[in-house]
Amino acid sequence: MAIIRNNIRSIAVGSFDGMHVAHRELIALAEAVAVIERGRGPRLTPGYKRSFYCDKPLSFYLFEKIRHLSAPEFVAKLREDFPLLEKIVVGYDFRFGKDRQGSARTLEKYFDGEVVVISEVAIEGLPVHARTIRELLAAGELERANRLLGRDYAVDGEPIRGQGLGRREFVPTINLAVEEYQLPAEGVYAGHTILEGRRYPSVIFLGHRRTTDGGFALETHLLGVKEIRPSARIFLEFVRYLRSNRNFESFEALRDQIAADIAEAAGALGVESV
Repeated sequence: MAIIRNNIRSIAVGSFDGMHVAHRELIALAEAVAVIERGRGPRLTPGYKRSFYCDKPLSFYLFEKIRHLSAPEFVAKLREDFPLLEKIVVGYDFRFGKDRQGSARTLEKYFDGEVVVISEVAIEGLPVHARTIRELLAAGELERANRLLGRDYAVDGEPIRGQGLGRREFVPTINLAVEEYQLPAEGVYAGHTILEGRRYPSVIFLGHRRTTDGGFALETHLLGVKEIRPSARIFLEFVRYLRSNRNFESFEALRDQIAADIAEAAGALGVESV
């Protein structure tokens, strides 16, 4: 049986949750990316979706499958998977091997090629880490989170049936079921809805429907679009946080606020108010 071998000589190694600005500095110095996938809890970029933000080959290592490997055994595994490997690029806080016994600085002890360690990256005095971005998103500080990401935060999901109130009483929306992602703080956002390759300026609501049934919803209204057939997979990009989620005393008050949200979102996105 033929053995397929790759010709990759340099790899960036890490978890790469978020594929943020600091991650891109590592990836720029390598031909391919070795992702250590922990697979637990909400993430900024779940699983293979890291490939949406990377144009280089990605190889995934499930943490549960490699956690028993010692530091030298893990490096030997990389050497086995990349026979021509000459360079490994990691971040300054990289840990590896059973009980995190290996570090960025000790990697040279186990790997006989070149080791490049990238120093901490900061933007506006704020260190760029996935955990920092998650904290900013949870606090509603979307624009700061986006600066650390180097892009607008995005999630994707499948369209689901909503209450039907939007179309009857307010504006038509597409409701989404989103799994695995870290969701931003509850509230209203200006953003984009991407379906079938087209990007539509939108108002996005995320949170519990306090004025109606109290259920949780993630829904998007496409500005200026009255009728659209949802595709099987929809992406949402969060551009600006407009306001917090709150209860309204009447449908009329909510309807007025939705009109104001649409006007504010249009201004934030640089499109005509509709």
